[in-house]
Amino acid sequence: MIPAAELEALKRDISIRRLVESRSVKLRGRGDNLMGLCPFHDDKEPSLVVSPKKNVWHCLGACKTGGSVIDWVMKAEGVSFRLAVEMLKKQSPSLVAKTPVTAPKLEAVIEPDEPDAVVLGRVVSFYHQTLKESPEGLSYLEKRGLMHPEVVDRFRLGLANRTLGYRLPLKNRHAGASLRGQLERIGIYRESGHEHLCGSLVIPVLAEDGTEVLELYGRKIRDNLRKGTPLHLYLPRRPDGRRGVFNHVAFSASKDMIVCESLIDALTFWCAGLRHVTAAYGVEGFTNEHLSALVSHKTERVLIAYDRDEAGNRAAEALAPQLAKLGMQVFRVMFPKGMDANAYALSVQPKEKSLELALRGAIWMAGKGPVSVPATVEAAAAEAVAAETAAAEAEAPFDPETGEVLPQTASPPLPSSSLAASSSASGLTLVGKSEHELRFVIEDRSWRVRGLSKNTSYESMKVGLFVSAGARFFVDTVELYLARQRQAFVKQAAVELGMDERIIASDVGKLVLLLEDLVHAHITETLAPERPVQISAEDQASALSFLRDPRLLDRILEDFETAGVVGEESNKLVGYLAAVSRKLDSPLAVVIQSSSAAGKSSLMEAILRFVPEEARIQYSAMTGQSLFYMGEHDLRHKVLAIAEEEGAEHAAYALKLLQSEGTLTIASTGKDPLTGRLVTHQYRVSGPVSLFMTTTAVEVDEELLNRCLVLGVDEGPAQTEAIFERQRHAETLEGLLAKKRRDKVIALHHNAQRLLEPLSVVNPLAAQLRFSGHTTRSRRDHAKYLTLIRSIALLHQHQRLVKTVEHEGAAIRYVEVTARDVELADRLLSEVLGSASEELPPQTKKLLLHMEAWVKRESQRLNVPPSEVRFSRRELRAWTGWGHSALKKHVLRLEELELLDVASSGVGRKKTYALAAGTTSNLAPLHPNWTPPGHGVVTPGARPVFPSEPADSGDWVAPNTGARPGPGQKSASNTQTRRSARVPAPKNGQAFA
Repeated sequence: MIPAAELEALKRDISIRRLVESRSVKLRGRGDNLMGLCPFHDDKEPSLVVSPKKNVWHCLGACKTGGSVIDWVMKAEGVSFRLAVEMLKKQSPSLVAKTPVTAPKLEAVIEPDEPDAVVLGRVVSFYHQTLKESPEGLSYLEKRGLMHPEVVDRFRLGLANRTLGYRLPLKNRHAGASLRGQLERIGIYRESGHEHLCGSLVIPVLAEDGTEVLELYGRKIRDNLRKGTPLHLYLPRRPDGRRGVFNHVAFSASKDMIVCESLIDALTFWCAGLRHVTAAYGVEGFTNEHLSALVSHKTERVLIAYDRDEAGNRAAEALAPQLAKLGMQVFRVMFPKGMDANAYALSVQPKEKSLELALRGAIWMAGKGPVSVPATVEAAAAEAVAAETAAAEAEAPFDPETGEVLPQTASPPLPSSSLAASSSASGLTLVGKSEHELRFVIEDRSWRVRGLSKNTSYESMKVGLFVSAGARFFVDTVELYLARQRQAFVKQAAVELGMDERIIASDVGKLVLLLEDLVHAHITETLAPERPVQISAEDQASALSFLRDPRLLDRILEDFETAGVVGEESNKLVGYLAAVSRKLDSPLAVVIQSSSAAGKSSLMEAILRFVPEEARIQYSAMTGQSLFYMGEHDLRHKVLAIAEEEGAEHAAYALKLLQSEGTLTIASTGKDPLTGRLVTHQYRVSGPVSLFMTTTAVEVDEELLNRCLVLGVDEGPAQTEAIFERQRHAETLEGLLAKKRRDKVIALHHNAQRLLEPLSVVNPLAAQLRFSGHTTRSRRDHAKYLTLIRSIALLHQHQRLVKTVEHEGAAIRYVEVTARDVELADRLLSEVLGSASEELPPQTKKLLLHMEAWVKRESQRLNVPPSEVRFSRRELRAWTGWGHSALKKHVLRLEELELLDVASSGVGRKKTYALAAGTTSNLAPLHPNWTPPGHGVVTPGARPVFPSEPADSGDWVAPNTGARPGPGQKSASNTQTRRSARVPAPKNGQAFA
């Protein structure tokens, strides 16, 4: 049981030379080794070889032995390997050169002729200290989920690891034999001379006053034991049976008591904050002492938390009637089949909540009639909540999912009226209430309570108490569920106030009963399932007025301006509609793409701010399997936002499946709780979910992009100037007032989106739509197009007639798409889906269109074909106002796609570019009024015509100049022509717009 690392450290750190010299052996040098007379035989000539470099020794004479420092101590002291290690561990490397290594003694830990009870207490103290110094023992506690900062000292946990015997006098001495005989009589040693609990975590059971050890329980900490080795051990059974009750102090602190089958399970509850727990000694180990403790402390409810196996069930069924006859209510804690409390707490995290929920789900077995929840104030809390629901209908909350008025419920702590009623009934008068403190008055005494909200367990109530009477006062922090602290507070407060202790004790008792109700209400609210967000009648009216406004889309854009986002009208509308589409069965996904610091994160944050908090989940990054282990319905109809696409690199596969399939499933191997065999467990996460991401990469995972709409942030100088103007405006008084209005605007959008019902959408114009299908990717693009149309209709549901159709006995509510919905979708997709279908990132396409327009003008001015107009990246920076890094990235992308011809000329062989022939014929301009080929409502049989000139002549579209040159063909006549047609850089003050 000695770790290998510990042995290696001893062999490395303790000098063999000093050990040898400590036995008066003189060593003399000879090469890398030292020689001396061997002390283990009659040595006339030096035969002992010591190698300081390797830290080993060897006798070449009669001994023929050698080894490490451990072997030297075993040979020199005549002790076992284990005792030699213990002796070396007690020696300082700096001292072994001066004094020989001798067997360490247990300094007055066990003295001869001491009573058995004292000896047993000293053994427990030794085991306790051993555990604190044992990495293996502490690791076992961590493995079992018992690494609470107080549990080791609170229950004097220990470890028996065969070192006790090394701390006793030798057994061939009278004192050693006497002590071993006494330890055998107590049960610490067996007749064979071995420690009874060797290799076990030791849990003592103490008397009520904590001074006497009544019982010891040992649990083996290793699993690689011989077959048949018992894992659970107690002291040998006395004639009067087992003695002692574990955690006796809990009986006086609570009227509810959890009874476990084993002490490990009881410690599991204790470490989870559920301190009203004790344990039997196995399924047949519930003793008369346990029964007497429950009766004497007037326990009202017993929760049997035995293992959920056949033996545990039989024992619980036998125990319940006994307790019921004594007037107690008995409940059975229902762990999963085959599990005990510790296994359940380790399987379902966090253990604090899982065990709490297991207790709340306990089923009634016997005593005082069945009830649903073992809680003393459950009925009282329900009555208090009901009393608070008598509000007028105009002020009642509104459920956006059903359109019905919801009853109000109390939120913890209890409402002031209920609290006031409860306090007045007890003689206390509530005079002040805030988030952090409560103030009461009773006769001439004032009480203040702070820190109550931090108590999230039924087993703890630690608060700051202040009491005053006239000019005298007393204040202290006290754990009200600990009798000693409570009594100490009462005693000292009575001294400070000059009052009778009984008066203060009465006040404290009334406070405890009142505060228990508040803590229960707080825990109940915390563990309750999420409720729909309640909307007041006034907020509901404002949100409905917003949704019914004919200028709804214009108001959305105006509110984006108020939120601080300028320009990007198409991107803002598409992002907003994608967020709304989360209520559909197949939502849209969005990737916002731009260079660094261009504003992509600001755009996404602005869109997400309009989404209610309960409907969005935001992460900076995600690991590969994080999505698979979310709750089954955690993502359903929500927005999942990830700060950067790079942060979701490992989760890309799961995100793709979630977008395309709507659900995620994973098979994972685990143990069957009944058989212990490895079985396959399935985890499922249900969508649909609307995905939002940002990225600076030009090359994004193609599979992910196929499932998303790509929004390109405007990086042009005009947008930059607009941002500057907005930033300067924020510094003015008007800008300050706009910030104050922003919270109100965001709250309006939250309520509006809550009022949007997840209705079905029917498109009566679907048969008239056409879509270009020149690539297989267009199959998914077509689905995005239709989803965008449905999202627009869903957003306008409060401006439409909601229709109902009966189908197979169920009523289906739906709204219909209008021609204006299709027109808006066409306008938005002219930029978004149009660029995606051409496999060009939005910013790359914008740069190419800028090039085309400028090259066309220059070709007309110079009277040369567009393909002969040459330019460099430096000139491009001057024309567009783009930064070097962003422009270089997009130019390289155009090179790879062979949309630019590249040549070198001039001094230093500088790169120059020309548009490849046929480039302009394959691109559509970015224009808000452009309808993509094949999109939109058309007359049946007719074919949409692509406009040769957009309404705004600022963006020029080149005529079709023919197909792109084939392999081996040149797109220009010669280099000299290209050089002569090269375009000069703009003059100072000029920039391409």
